[in-house]
Amino acid sequence: MPEFQKIAVIGLGYIGLPTAALIASRGMQVLGVDAKEDVVRTVAAGTIHISEPDLDGLVSKVVSSGALTTASKPQPADVFMIAVPTPIDASSRPDLSMVYAAVDSFVEVLAPGNLVILESTSPIGTTEGVAVRIAKMRPDLHVDGVGWENGNGKDKGAISVAYCPERVLPGRILTELINNDRCIGGVTPASTRRAQRFYKSFVRGACVATTARAAELVKLTENAFRDANIAFANELSLICDRFDINVWEVIDLANRHPRVNVLRPGPGVGGHCIAVDPWFIIDSAPDLARLMRTSRDVNNDKTRKVIEKAEALIDDHPYASVACCGLTFKANIDDLRESPAMEVAHALAAKYGARIKIVEPNLRRPPPELAEFGVEFMTIDEALHCCEIAILLVDHDEFKMIPLAERRHLDVIDTRGVWQDMPVRT
Repeated sequence: MPEFQKIAVIGLGYIGLPTAALIASRGMQVLGVDAKEDVVRTVAAGTIHISEPDLDGLVSKVVSSGALTTASKPQPADVFMIAVPTPIDASSRPDLSMVYAAVDSFVEVLAPGNLVILESTSPIGTTEGVAVRIAKMRPDLHVDGVGWENGNGKDKGAISVAYCPERVLPGRILTELINNDRCIGGVTPASTRRAQRFYKSFVRGACVATTARAAELVKLTENAFRDANIAFANELSLICDRFDINVWEVIDLANRHPRVNVLRPGPGVGGHCIAVDPWFIIDSAPDLARLMRTSRDVNNDKTRKVIEKAEALIDDHPYASVACCGLTFKANIDDLRESPAMEVAHALAAKYGARIKIVEPNLRRPPPELAEFGVEFMTIDEALHCCEIAILLVDHDEFKMIPLAERRHLDVIDTRGVWQDMPVRT
């Protein structure tokens, strides 16, 4: 009999739903659990509530076959996977309330020999905290590595607890869930081995063993590294702006050096990872994570600088209509999480109201927080016709296709270097 037959995935968001569907397609019975009833109903109908290539067809297939079902509460299973958000609070400190709520939701249905896997991005030590929490709430169970005599997995009935962070790119989630290497760390070596066996049942990439703490820091390191490199580019763009130098030309020329690869600047940093994860390290070691803290400050400040530059341009043209081109946190997706483009658009809409026009080809309607200011949602063709100013915030493919002849009349702030064939304000 297979070791893992029934899988419960707690959280059906951008990671949980694709993961649940993929596992279900490999012949395991999967229960997708979400606290939002509308999400439970949507997935149960074989449809999806997020935008991701090929996910709709896969979900429809596994739901139709009965391999994927949904519920608002967990049921007994062999594996419990936690894929819930881990945001930061108003003080930029990790908020783990949803992780602990997920544990609490299934702790009563845990049975000897179950495997618990945390995938949510988490501060160092969170996986151990999950194991301790389970042990305290279920003293009748042996939890691997938590204070019992025959520890380190010698009891086959022990609850195994491990951490395995997702590391996928929106727009390529299904492909990367299958092919990317995975970093797997259990609270003990025995828990690591069990989690490895599970992931190898649906992952083609290498499933590399480590400790839970190392795996937690690996995920944070990947995104803190990206944040620091983007901060360098954003800081460089501000320096170029002061001396009236084209930052895109400087970067292109610098990158001709065989050992230099400067990233592209932008209006800040967004998304569920890069804009958030460095704070988990900073919070854990504030006296040591000085570069990471500075990088976060630089990238957040870049968004404020873009707002100030846009306001100055708009104030110089008191009757002009303004197109904010792009709202999502990166190109060609519909995800607004932590989006600096959204922050810029919101600030301008709050100040200038209906003068601001929104162009976002990946959304059907403006978000409610913008609609309340009376902004108009329009296509890029409509914006080119009626606007005198364009604030280009996201490098969507639709914007790259606009020739110079159609936008020559615009005053442009191009934060992404898309329209480099005319003078731009970076």
